Amino acid sequence: MTNTKKDALTIVGIAVRTSNKPGKGDRDIPQLWGRFMAENVINRVPNKVDNTIYAIYTDYEGDHTQPYTIVIGCNVHSLDNIPEDFTVKMVPASNYAQFTAKGDLTKDAVINTWMEIWNTDLKRTYTADIEVYDDRAVDPTNGVAEILVATT
Repeated sequence: MTNTKKDALTIVGIAVRTSNKPGKGDRDIPQLWGRFMAENVINRVPNKVDNTIYAIYTDYEGDHTQPYTIVIGCNVHSLDNIPEDFTVKMVPASNYAQFTAKGDLTKDAVINTWMEIWNTDLKRTYTADIEVYDDRAVDPTNGVAEILVATT
């Protein structure tokens, strides 16, 4: 884990409200990723800064045990011509604890990293946590994803 500061992001993509209760997030999040791929969302997002995919965890009702919203999409430089079925999420600049998930991102690499995060004593803000899937995640069965957890 390292500490870093990230500039504000404007993420456009698709979203679902879920929680980490058994049978919720472990079902809803893979379904959202499946929809993201099936609907070719990455190529439908207008005004993309690049092809990096972001998964934003936000609108927490409390800590990580409470309901939250996940948005999977791309950072954009303009909100012109956003499709009606898409969600826009403004992520403010913040301080983050940065973790790295390595291995099969489609199986357990990401969730194992989140379990490690949940067992830390980080002073989290629960504003917006970010998974970053850049060119190191092109082969998701042997990839790297950064996980940024907003901290005080």
